[in-house]
Amino acid sequence: MAATWLLLGKTRYPAVFYETSRDGKAWVSDIPFDLIDIIPEVLRNPDAHLQHLASEAPSEVQGFEDIVGDSRAIRDAVGRAKRAAMRSVSVLLLGESGTGKEMFANAIWKSSPRRDKPFRPVNCAALSKSLLESELFGHKKGSFTGADRDRAGAFEAVDGGTLFLDEVGECDLETQAKLLRVLQPVTEQGASIRKVCRLGEERERTVDVRIIAATNRDLRESIREGSFREDLYYRLAAVTVTLPPLRDRKTDIPKLAERMLGQLNQQFSLEEPDYEHKSFSATAIAFVKNHHWPGNVRQLYNVLVQAAVFSDGKSLGRKEIAAALGEMPDMTESSDELSLREIGDGFDLEGHLNSLQSLYLRRAMEESGGVKAKAARLLGMKNYQTLDAQLKRLNVTGNWESKS
Repeated sequence: MAATWLLLGKTRYPAVFYETSRDGKAWVSDIPFDLIDIIPEVLRNPDAHLQHLASEAPSEVQGFEDIVGDSRAIRDAVGRAKRAAMRSVSVLLLGESGTGKEMFANAIWKSSPRRDKPFRPVNCAALSKSLLESELFGHKKGSFTGADRDRAGAFEAVDGGTLFLDEVGECDLETQAKLLRVLQPVTEQGASIRKVCRLGEERERTVDVRIIAATNRDLRESIREGSFREDLYYRLAAVTVTLPPLRDRKTDIPKLAERMLGQLNQQFSLEEPDYEHKSFSATAIAFVKNHHWPGNVRQLYNVLVQAAVFSDGKSLGRKEIAAALGEMPDMTESSDELSLREIGDGFDLEGHLNSLQSLYLRRAMEESGGVKAKAARLLGMKNYQTLDAQLKRLNVTGNWESKS
């Protein structure tokens, strides 16, 4: 309460403060009264500078140089992320799969005062409940089958640094409860710390960790459904940053594609000395710019990898990009061209719709890493059993089957 009054008295409600004591002991021994006069300046100066960030391209913002684009949507996201990076508050990154949430988390870390301390990503969707808890909190030897030694968790490993919880919306309710307890900050000796307890232990360890979380789920909907804790949401979402999908930043797509193809040319040249560098034709650039890209940046990159690998010439044209997308020929045409070419003798509506459905089923399974429950959510299905039935009906298979 003393800290709150100091902040209010030095900012919104100007006041004069007097330090009082009882029996020779200061009532508030940890408050640096000789420093509180700088609070208004500290708060004012960064914000006066950061309000201009939205007018800067990511390449001009320290820490965000790897993020490509000049669109207003990406500038706004970078400006908001940079503002959050200046302070050790929790940040929740929101966005569809493939929009670059881990890249943004890395950029926030690199532009923050904790840039010289560790950064560690943890994919909450890739681990089972027991493994995830061990990865986050650590464990004591013998606490569960396979725990043959004491092990520090991610919270301890990044003490002083930043922990990135990717796909945090996939955590089960029990893990969420344990996260909530750890994310409750405790003030000791003027510093905000967290307390973590390894699995199988009762002793608490103190750590100083900044949290960045990310999800492609609508957590407010998950809260209404009872699958995500509302109190954990507010603990994680001190600041939220929404990353725009590619369809909302079409002007960035050509530059993104050129950057990615340049990286692929460099990589392939190291692996194959006789490799001929690829470049885009004008029709290819127009095609990638106008495509919807439901898988966003990740899908664009994968398509370019396939096109570069299987193309024999130096130039990547529209045909090579469309082939790498794995779409039916009619899906690459405009709606007018589609109606003229498809409707007529021999047109099979049911077969066409089945092919289209198979395409989206395959994409959802690929984007979810073979996790059917997640793929069902991406497709708006109520449960994974409905998805499983459609996969079997249409005989949709892929390399995800070993993971399912």
